[in-house]
Amino acid sequence: MDILYIRNLKIDAVVGIFSWEKRIRQPLHLDLEIALDIRQAAATDNIAYALDYKTVSTRLTQYISQSEWHLIETLAEKIATLLMEEFGVTWLRLRLSKPAALPAADSVGLLIERGSLQLKPLFG
Repeated sequence: MDILYIRNLKIDAVVGIFSWEKRIRQPLHLDLEIALDIRQAAATDNIAYALDYKTVSTRLTQYISQSEWHLIETLAEKIATLLMEEFGVTWLRLRLSKPAALPAADSVGLLIERGSLQLKPLFG
């Protein structure tokens, strides 16, 4: 098993339960790990057989920044579902942080794992 990762992807979003939070955009930070098999991409040196991390990060940025959420728990589940349905991801680990949530803390957030480590080919 191989892991593609994206660290500290920063996306501003409307997220929160308080009325003032619904009027502003707050920073969210994402750490993402995706299990996959890179052997075909490595053997062919062809992006067609790889999971394009730029496309993944662009899609996540677009999705998160254009939506509004009450809970980061809901958003984390939506992100996992999007990755599995749109990109064929079979296993992922997502850390979703809200750094501005508590003045006395660097950030708050959660870590979720979804899917199975039984890999299937992304392509072909």
